Formats: sequence, structure tokens, C-alpha cells
Amino acid sequence: MMERQALQWLPALRRYLGATIVGHLLWEVLQLPLYTLWTTGTPGEIAFAVVHCTGGDVLIALASLTAALVLTGVPDWPSRRSLEVAGLSMLFGLVYTVYSEWFNVSVRGSWAYADSMPTIPPLGTGLTPTLQWVVVPLVVFDVVRRAAKRGSYDR
Repeated sequence: MMERQALQWLPALRRYLGATIVGHLLWEVLQLPLYTLWTTGTPGEIAFAVVHCTGGDVLIALASLTAALVLTGVPDWPSRRSLEVAGLSMLFGLVYTVYSEWFNVSVRGSWAYADSMPTIPPLGTGLTPTLQWVVVPLVVFDVVRRAAKRGSYDR
């Protein structure tokens, strides 16, 4: 049984990756009007930004999950300690995003918020990219957890 549980991580990771791609792609598209690119960019620039940002989100999500799994040392995720893994992963993604948004908006000027973007003091980080790293991972980890509970990874 342990061997079977230990093999659950691969299909769980595939489900995590698929849900992560869909979730972050949708979020990036929906929050576009809150960035100046929405009104100043060409359709090609906007499309590139969506693909580029979604790709970055997926890499952040994978790195965050990997760090959480390494730190917790859970060999049979998602059957055990899935809440701990999810919490750490979300924390890593959130911390990185707050830093990245601040750095890229305030220091580098790589992108800019529209006036309609609500910001969070003291760094002035955008509310929607911050919420993205709470809402999307909550949904993604719930998808993974439900599949594990149904036994979808035992097949």
C-alpha cells in the first residue's frame, strides 16, 4: 500500500500543473484592465504579456510546491500533510509575488498599474496579483485534494 501511495505524487503533480495553468491564465486575462498595458499595448504586446506572465506564474507555482515538498519531506503527497504542503506553497508564492510586484513596478518600472488597481500599503503592491496567490492556489490544491480523496490517483 505504501508503494502505491508513494506513486500518487506524479498524477497529483500533473493535475496540479494543469489546474495551475488554467487558473493563472484566467486570472491574468481578467486582471489585464488593471494594468496600463491594457490601454497602451498593442494586441500582440498584450497577448505576449498574458503568455509570459502565465508562464512565470506556473514556474513560481512549481518552485513553491517543490520547496514545500522538500521542506515537509512528505514522500506520499497528496495523501498526507496536504494542508501543510498547500500552506507553505501558498506562502512562498505570495511572498515572491509581493516582492516581484514591488520590484517590477516601483524599482525597475517593467510594468505599471492603472489608476483602477487597488494597492496594498506599505509597498503599494497590487491587490489582484496578491489575491491571485491566495485564490488560485486554494482552488488548485482543492482540485488535487478532491482527486486524492476520490482515489483518482490509485488507478
